[in-house]
Amino acid sequence: MRALFVLFVCSLLTLAAQAQRVVFINPGQHDETYWVTAGEAMQQAARSLGQSFEQQFAERDPERALQIARELAARPAARRPDYVVLVNEKGTLVEASRILASAGIKSFAAFNGLLPQERLAWSPRQGLPLLIGSLEPRAEDAGYLTARALIMQGRRMRLQAADGKLHLLAISGDRSTPVSIARTEGMRRAVAEQPDVVLDRVAFGDWRKDLAAEQASEMLAAYPEARLLWAGSDQMAFGAMQVARTRQLEPGRQMLFSAINTSPEAMQARISGELSALAGGHFLCGAWSLVMIHDHHHGRDFKDLGLMQQQGMFTLFSEQDARRFLVRHGKGLNGLDFRRYSRVLNPSLARYAFDAQVLLR
Repeated sequence: MRALFVLFVCSLLTLAAQAQRVVFINPGQHDETYWVTAGEAMQQAARSLGQSFEQQFAERDPERALQIARELAARPAARRPDYVVLVNEKGTLVEASRILASAGIKSFAAFNGLLPQERLAWSPRQGLPLLIGSLEPRAEDAGYLTARALIMQGRRMRLQAADGKLHLLAISGDRSTPVSIARTEGMRRAVAEQPDVVLDRVAFGDWRKDLAAEQASEMLAAYPEARLLWAGSDQMAFGAMQVARTRQLEPGRQMLFSAINTSPEAMQARISGELSALAGGHFLCGAWSLVMIHDHHHGRDFKDLGLMQQQGMFTLFSEQDARRFLVRHGKGLNGLDFRRYSRVLNPSLARYAFDAQVLLR
């Protein structure tokens, strides 16, 4: 009996020793709904997978993100993380990964990976030897799905201008972030497929509600017949809605809006009809990244699937989907179990199946 007890204790100690210490340098603000939710999902994944998880917010300040990396690298060896999850916000990934590597800390890029012009010189495990890989949502899907749904609804509601065409305005995030670029390209692809749709102008709201409102005011003054507005995030859509109301254009009736995110505010707007199209689910990217880190740490590398991965993580939310999402996850994500997605814990899995529909099941 004593021998069995000793064996049990030893097993526990072995598992504890193998637990990965992971830090997430969150590029968002500490009260920014999307990035707070992304961090909560990662905390839940870490809990499922037995990882030690720490999160630090960069507060939308690229220099702060790099400073956090320096502080992690300067910790005593016993307190350093095994892995740091980075986001290539404003082009910080390469420098942050190099800072961490100087202290022997591995990194993983989530949400935004290397820019196309960075990949040749700084590829994972080569140019950046301790950057073990990256996982990004296929961001073009979000732009395409929301724009296509927005156009279809505009056609159903007969919101064509005097020239017989639907006129669309777009507010993208920024000019340099890979996610923003890809979402915009998806929107452009959806517009290009429809000969009766005109893209009047693309502006940049830098993911901010106030700046998006300014851009919307200028665009609606220049293009008063536009009745569709595509936005790269929910907050930018809400900023544009404020301006539309001042012009007696009621969202969901006289003017249609689309957005990308799964915030409670966005879900409520989808339920009320203020948002005619909404896509989301990509906030789980960080949680999925922890699954890959877990497997890599335990000897099941993902290099057979590719070191720089993009996966479809977006789903369109109908009014009914939005209601279901709020019922199931309105008070947190505690019901999600990420162990079933691990190839270590489920040896029969040949590849990862990271599906946003898990949020609605």
